[in-house]
Amino acid sequence: MSIASRLLSADAHTSVPTPDLARVRILVVGDVMLDRYWFGDVSRISPEAPVPVVRIEKREARLGGAANVARNAAALGAHCGLLGVVGADEAGDEVNRLLSESSIASYLKRDEAISTIIKLRVIGRQQQMVRIDFEEPPSETTLRDKLAQFNALLPDYDVIIFSDYNKGSLVNVAQMVQAARAAGKTVMVDPKGDDFSPYAGATIITPNKSELKRIVGSWKTEEQLAEKAQSLREELGLQALLLTRSEEGMSLFTADEVLHVHADAREVFDVSGAGDTVIATMACMLGAGAPMADALAMANRAGGIVVGKLGTATVTRDELFPA
Repeated sequence: MSIASRLLSADAHTSVPTPDLARVRILVVGDVMLDRYWFGDVSRISPEAPVPVVRIEKREARLGGAANVARNAAALGAHCGLLGVVGADEAGDEVNRLLSESSIASYLKRDEAISTIIKLRVIGRQQQMVRIDFEEPPSETTLRDKLAQFNALLPDYDVIIFSDYNKGSLVNVAQMVQAARAAGKTVMVDPKGDDFSPYAGATIITPNKSELKRIVGSWKTEEQLAEKAQSLREELGLQALLLTRSEEGMSLFTADEVLHVHADAREVFDVSGAGDTVIATMACMLGAGAPMADALAMANRAGGIVVGKLGTATVTRDELFPA
């Protein structure tokens, strides 16, 4: 049986009613990071090597990874909690401080055996010069504690987002997905890696093009894409698969239809964290009871707004639903 394909209009978001996002309760689980930005001036080349010298003038720290997903959901007005792992270090303290400033409930596990994941970006003349990553996987003991806490937190939340950056915090994701679905929760996953089977049974997964190609192979036509995406959706027992396609927009595959929406055209400044914004917006909309098509339209709008901002950024409720 063929499945209908529908293109949402470019201004589909304008007809979406404003939902009551304040009543939405979202728990984000995944790889927590601290994004640090060092901004400076570049005026000369190093005499030691053919590289620019950046004289640092300003430093910023932002929530990254799963913490950025939570930050996006909270910025839209949802009640949000974050479950993840950080080190018992200064960076972990800073993550907790930033969560408090964003009114996000912190359920972070402090692992004394590791350091907090940090992505340090050095930016000169509004261009990223280099990124330095500090990361190591959590200990088994901490992961066991995290799973027990997840089960205890489930009754308090309506939507669960698993934000997988393949850093080791979601080795138990299959158990958590099944527990959340058994409890009747909406389960959304931003996937990573070469195997999506641990996400089986989720409500929605949101891969980008490269992530989907690693699983199903490449495609040459929209028909081939639809066939591969629907086959994977059925194999994993998903209600929907949302493919984010950069400048090509997004495609939502369900059992009943395929919805396409063109990218919300605007100047692209920085795409980092755009996927976090998309899944957080979808979760807020679905948690408020919005239809899939409305949730897709608003997630597309939010993604279009956030790529016009530097670094891991958020979209506010007023930006998404202007008066």
